[in-house]
Amino acid sequence: MNSKDFIKQTEKSLSKEFEYIEDIRDYNQEKVLKAFIDNRVAPEHFYTVSGYGHDDIGRDVLDKVFADVFRAEKAIARIHFASGTHTLACCLFGNLKYGDKLISVAGAPYDTMQEVIGIAGDDEIRQDSLIGHGVFYDEIPLKNGTDVDFELLEQKIDNSVTMVLIQRSKGYSTRKSLTIDVIGKICKIVKTKNPDCICFVDNCYGEFVEEKEPLEVGADIIAGSLIKNPGGGLVEAGGYVAGKAKYVDKAANRLTAPGIGCEGGAMFNQHRLIFQGLFMAPSVVCDAVKGAILASKIFDEIGYDSAPKYYEKRTDIIQNITFGSAEPLEQFCRTIQALSPVNGYVTPVPEYVPGYEDKIIMAGGTFIEGSTIELSADGPLRQPYTAYMQGGLTYSHVKIALEKILDNNSIKNY
Repeated sequence: MNSKDFIKQTEKSLSKEFEYIEDIRDYNQEKVLKAFIDNRVAPEHFYTVSGYGHDDIGRDVLDKVFADVFRAEKAIARIHFASGTHTLACCLFGNLKYGDKLISVAGAPYDTMQEVIGIAGDDEIRQDSLIGHGVFYDEIPLKNGTDVDFELLEQKIDNSVTMVLIQRSKGYSTRKSLTIDVIGKICKIVKTKNPDCICFVDNCYGEFVEEKEPLEVGADIIAGSLIKNPGGGLVEAGGYVAGKAKYVDKAANRLTAPGIGCEGGAMFNQHRLIFQGLFMAPSVVCDAVKGAILASKIFDEIGYDSAPKYYEKRTDIIQNITFGSAEPLEQFCRTIQALSPVNGYVTPVPEYVPGYEDKIIMAGGTFIEGSTIELSADGPLRQPYTAYMQGGLTYSHVKIALEKILDNNSIKNY
């Protein structure tokens, strides 16, 4: 059987899984549409102002739409956030002060966040970190290396804990990503032990993968990147913060300055793209998740370990494929790059990237640099040599890439 026929056969066996993902898409699309209609989005909201960015009615309505979509008291969506890490850092530095205590509830956080916290990086970076500014930090190791240890969580939370960091997606790890149900259980335990503790969810890669978002199950504040899921592949830069107004305001004070907060910042004619990207996001995320499910099934059948499995519940767009050695990981990423619409002629090589301890190979010929809602793959050059595949603006693009990967690896036993 050739690779094209093999993929078609695999698709037919996934009809149940695909139907479930499409139902989630339809639910989220209706939710987003209602937010647009309720907030009377109009062409005048696509215009911008200059200078300080005062009296920007488009920006104000955009914030209200994001708040409604994520079921928040307040939200800000800004192009001024340089990355997801920057967005998360504003939430942390805005809501934590000297003497406060932060606990990561699912083991060590994502590589770049370790430098923000101060558990990685050189001495100069550590001085500028949360720990360098007098914030205490602790983390709860994973149970069996994969799951949240709820018993230890209950023991660790007391009145001394100011905030818990809940990283929804697995990052560069082999742990399970946290479903909305698991996030809800974490929040319930935390609030039972300390009602004043802030439950902060790093929502990157997770938006619109499930019907509910973390604020609906007890989280106080969430944050994410606009060049991931909620930007729908159209937004050129930025991030969003949503949740209880007092916590969002404190994050905004770190993005701009105390006294300015949410009220300043010219948006440089980006309103329409952010509105349109958010509207497209449920469908784009659906295609990316379907592509991940197809990849999971295919790689399992040809003898590689993939996670999550095609039949497991999804809460983010990331698909792990573990190769066990560097060579097949690099070959996988180079094939993804070769099948990219931008820079398809470029050959990616492992290199050190700011914020990461190991060399990383990154494949992603994307229209927006670093956009992980577009088809991309990357992985650190360390055991167990896992590729993290994510995104896909169209499901058909993911299929084409998988077909080429099968051909390139000369796999004939399917």
